[in-house]
Amino acid sequence: MTSYKIKKLTIEDYNKCSNIWDMVKQPKMAKMFYDELVSGNRITFIYLEKNEFIGEGSLVFNNNDPDYTIQNKRIYLSRMIVKEGCRNRGIGGIILDYLIDYSQQLGYEEITLGVDTDNLNARHLYEKLGFTNVLFVGEDNYGEYVKLLKKLK
Repeated sequence: MTSYKIKKLTIEDYNKCSNIWDMVKQPKMAKMFYDELVSGNRITFIYLEKNEFIGEGSLVFNNNDPDYTIQNKRIYLSRMIVKEGCRNRGIGGIILDYLIDYSQQLGYEEITLGVDTDNLNARHLYEKLGFTNVLFVGEDNYGEYVKLLKKLK
């Protein structure tokens, strides 16, 4: 097993996330995530191996969608991604477990996420870890997706 650590992302290290996903190709998303980090509405954790950014996962406290967030009750797992070439090694599951535990420590009763319906690997992982309540199935600019909920209490 490769040794790894998970640490909270600092604003100063934000641009290192470009090692995991192409921030240049997704400038709107990159700016939105940055602004949410600065405001304190988003908290991001980084999975590192040998100090290299390999994966990340975020929790958002309020995103104005009651399917995703309800103050002090439901937290939104936003953006969990593992660097291409490092996938299918269990890293997503490690990050997900960490975010679920962290949400419970904060006192949340529920955690939600959205996932593309055709992202079968991610859906399988989410269902395996208890994201089994379907809140919504719909379409956005990226295609069909589903909102899933996991009870924490």
